[in-house]
Order: sequence, then structure tokens, then C-alpha cells
Amino acid sequence: MDREIAWKKYDESDLEALSGLADEYIEFISQNKTERECCKTAVAMAKEHGYISLDEAIASGKKLACGDKVYAVSKGKAVILVQLGQKPMSEGLNILGAHIDSPRLDLKQNPLYESNGLALLDTHYYGGIKKYQWTALPLAMHGVVAKTDGSVVDVVIGEDDADPVFCVSDLLVHLAQTQLEKTGAKVVEGEDLDILVGNQPKSSKDKEEKDLVKARVLDILKEKYGIEEEDFVSAELEMVPAGSAKSLGFDKSMVIGYGQDDRVCAFGSLIAQLEVGDTQKCAVCVLVDKEEIGSVGATGMESDFFADTIAEVLNLTEFKGEASLVLKRLLKASKMLSSDVSAAFDPTYASAFEAKNAAYLGKGLVFNKYTGARGKSGSNDASAEYVACVRSIMDAAEVSYQTAELGKVDLGGGGTIAYIPAKFGMDVIDSGVAVLSMHAPWEVTSQADIYEAFKGYQAFLRS
Repeated sequence: MDREIAWKKYDESDLEALSGLADEYIEFISQNKTERECCKTAVAMAKEHGYISLDEAIASGKKLACGDKVYAVSKGKAVILVQLGQKPMSEGLNILGAHIDSPRLDLKQNPLYESNGLALLDTHYYGGIKKYQWTALPLAMHGVVAKTDGSVVDVVIGEDDADPVFCVSDLLVHLAQTQLEKTGAKVVEGEDLDILVGNQPKSSKDKEEKDLVKARVLDILKEKYGIEEEDFVSAELEMVPAGSAKSLGFDKSMVIGYGQDDRVCAFGSLIAQLEVGDTQKCAVCVLVDKEEIGSVGATGMESDFFADTIAEVLNLTEFKGEASLVLKRLLKASKMLSSDVSAAFDPTYASAFEAKNAAYLGKGLVFNKYTGARGKSGSNDASAEYVACVRSIMDAAEVSYQTAELGKVDLGGGGTIAYIPAKFGMDVIDSGVAVLSMHAPWEVTSQADIYEAFKGYQAFLRS
């Protein structure tokens, strides 16, 4: 069942809408490179579209009715948007779920040191990466420093043209014979991913004083940000590729940028939720953290944040019955698109894919009936009936879509958040955008797929 490339069906109005959405997307992923930044921006955009804080609604005792919109935030790293529909919540929700964390290098809590006249920062990589891809690459620092006086300092260094950038050094090829004999997993070790941040020593008349390069770096941090070395202990600082996302190709048909897994789906889900208009069912957008390391913690999908938020919203409506039972029933009656990216077929590495069941750039929104590894381990396997339901929605909305698996059966695999909400008994299927070079510092998507995903997500919320 070969799928037609989506580009062939577009008229001038489609191309104009696609281009506008792509420009908005490029700006979004360029400005929002961490889960905190994505969360903050999502809340700001929600407020512009009439959403109010769930906490404020609870405090004021506000009763929610059809058309009302609320948002909830967990630790500044996960956000849920809820728009009530014409039907009561007890009849189920239409949910879009995506994650806003991406692979990166995190600073350790005691990171700064000096060695042989260089100041460096020790890191611990986050998520699945090919470590060698992170060397000799301009990096920016994003994050927060929480101080003991209760203040929190926002840090972004390396994105403005006037800013410095940072990097992990690499061994010159002339001396790399032994290094190049190692396997890809060992060419660069995790403990070698140290960030180069300084070389100029602090001026000092004391010839016995040591670590003057480190001392100068600390002076700069104190002068610009009011940060002391001890403050690294309570900091969350992430090293990410510096610079903006760009259109890719002579025809500008693609996007290259950092963190498209999974911000391409998060963006499409967010915009679909904000612009959905009136709906029959309650529409929900869930953007969570920690998917890349197992959806754990207070801000991951494994937490009670999702269920607790829905329970609080339900409590502000005119529901009837015992609260916990009503919540269980409505979650079971809900339907969800777990919006996460798929591996795009790459002709350079064709042997890793099974061509009939691969995702292709430009062929539209991707559905994965199951993910997992090898024997579908760790997978949510959507039912045939739910797949048929989703097909019907996409066909009616004239959304280009395709189905795929993550490479050949025995090569590996991956997972998403899908299996977690499925535990409530709701129907869940993975859906998303095909990505080339997934988990590399710079990833590639098709603008046509971004557009079709947005259309598909909005059609789902309206169904």
C-alpha cells in the first residue's frame, strides 16, 4: 500500500498555510530548547487564547462549562490544557499527548574545574545519544539556577549573536589511530563530554595562586548572573546545540533543527488545541517531561499529574456521582493520540528498515499501531477497532497519513508515553512526524508532514 507524497495535492492556499505554519514552527523550536522553555511558552500562548489557571479556578470556586479553558503546570516542566466540549466530560476526552524533553548534556552538580590552563564543565548526558556527535559542535547553555534566598536565575548563553558559545573538544585525526579503532559507542566516552568554557586566567599578583582560569570564569558568572560556585548544586543547566533551526534544501521543503523529537509533535498538538474552536468532546493537550529517560518523576507521564488534573477539572463541572468512579469511567471512555516522532526511511541506511513498513518524509502523519523492541516489548498495541476509527477521522478530514514500524524487527526499537495512559483502559495509538537523524544534535523533518500532523491532530480533537 504505497502512499502518495502529500506535496502533490497542495494548491496555492495549502502551500501558503503550510509555509506560515513552518515559519511559526521554526521560531518555536529555535526559542524553546528545554522543557522549561516549552512549558513557559505554552502557558503564555494559552493565556492569549483565553485559558485560565486551573489553580485560580479552584481557589475561586469557579464552575466550568462548555467552552471554558484551563491550564495546569507541574514544576514548570509539564503542562496540560483542557477545553470543555458540548458533551459532559463523563463521555470521555479527546487527548493529544507529546513530550517536550530532548536528548542533551546536563551539567553535573559539581561541574567546574581547571586542567592545563583550560576551564571545563563536567556533564552527564540525558537520553539516548551517539556521544561522538556532540564533539566540536557549538553549544549553548540553557536553564535555571535556584539560589538559597529563594530567587531563581534564568540562564541562556550562546543564542544571541553577541554571546560566546561552548563546545566539547575532539581529538585531531592525525593522533586518532587508536581512537578510530574503537566501536562507535566507545569512540567518545560519557566522562569525556566536558564543556570547554575558558582559557584566560584571572589577573593576580600572587604567583602561588592556582586555578586562575577557573577563577576568571567564576568572576564572570558572578558579575553577569550573580552566581557563586556553590549555586551549581541547585542548578539545572542544559547544554544544547547553539543557533536557530533553518529551512533545509534548495526548495526549503524541510526543517533542520535541535529537539524535533518530540517538539515537532508538541508544537502541532499545542497549535491544534489552541485553534480547535468549539468541540463536541472535551479537548485535552498534554505536554510532559522525562520521556527520554522513561517518563519518570513528578513531571513525567508516569506521575499522577495527568489524572489529578482531570479530576480537578471534573470537580469544577456539574458532574453527578462518586468522583473517583466518574473519573475512572471518563478516562476509560477517552481516546488519545500519543504524539511522538517516527524514524524516517533513510536511503543511505536502507538496510536498517523494512521498506514496506517504514515512514517516509513528505507522506504525512505517521501512525504506529505498536512500538516496542523486538517482540513488541514495552509497546502499547492499539486495537484494530481503534485504528479503523482513526483512519475514518483522517480520511474525512483529507489528512495524508502513513503507517510504520521503527526499523527492522530485530534491530532494536523504542517506546513512547502511549502505554501509560492506556492503563486507564482508554484507546491510545502512537502518531507523529517522520524524522531523519533522530536523536542527533540536528534533526530533519518535512514541512509537509508538520502541516499534515497539525491537520490530523485538529481533526482528532474535533471528532
